[in-house]
Amino acid sequence: MVNFPNAKINLGLNITRKREDGYHDIETVFYPLPIHDALEVITDHNTGENVLFSSTGLPVQGSPESNLCMQAYMLLKKDFPKLASVKMHLHKTIPMGAGLGGGSADGAFTLQLLNKKFDLKLSKEQLINYALKLGSDCPFFIINKPCFATGRGEELEEININLSAYKIVIVNPAIHISTKTAFEHVIPVIPHFSIKDIAIQPVQSWKGRLVNDFEQPLFNLYPELQTLKDQLYNTGALYAAMSGSGSTFYGIFEKNAVIQTGDFKNRYFVRIVG
Repeated sequence: MVNFPNAKINLGLNITRKREDGYHDIETVFYPLPIHDALEVITDHNTGENVLFSSTGLPVQGSPESNLCMQAYMLLKKDFPKLASVKMHLHKTIPMGAGLGGGSADGAFTLQLLNKKFDLKLSKEQLINYALKLGSDCPFFIINKPCFATGRGEELEEININLSAYKIVIVNPAIHISTKTAFEHVIPVIPHFSIKDIAIQPVQSWKGRLVNDFEQPLFNLYPELQTLKDQLYNTGALYAAMSGSGSTFYGIFEKNAVIQTGDFKNRYFVRIVG
């Protein structure tokens, strides 16, 4: 059985508070994008292991045991001890550690695939609860529709935003930014206006209003990121921003725009959606 975990972008991202548990409260809009990995799971009665994991495509960082696909299987195995042994193969095309949620999507889609393949009859709410154990933004990929997210990113409210009338250019400069580093350089503050209220307005009104709090501190550390954002605007973007804690940027363009991506493609990972 095969499914295709997709990416996401953040439409704005405010860091509103550092919590007593060490995490941060945020607000953002998660928006799904049709850039996909491919995940296949087959039953394997001959292996002595619970799950054998393999991957192709972009390099998958970390040990197999730390991969969210394997963690998702083991999470279900605890509650469903008769869950059959499987072989699991991930073909990776979404850059990792890029603010696109690829790893989180892989984990969440593994839960859904196993639920369907083995007829576990888990409800959407149950899958969301399992996904939260994998990571704060994993529950979004169970819903996989535009959502206003608060808390650590796990409190989700579906929101009516549709960018299908636009073209979205994704540019990843392959600068690895750890989430820990990103948070260390941000000062939490309550915004004057909620991202939710700004994001439901026309895209043309977002520039200068819909902000990602990670951007300015990371521009100071990595000036190339500022240059990348400026290039997207110079190319004709109606709105450009960093996704998550970076380092991926996206630009939203008119549908019929002729986008000159030559300079980007020569140096960066580039995808055009729409």
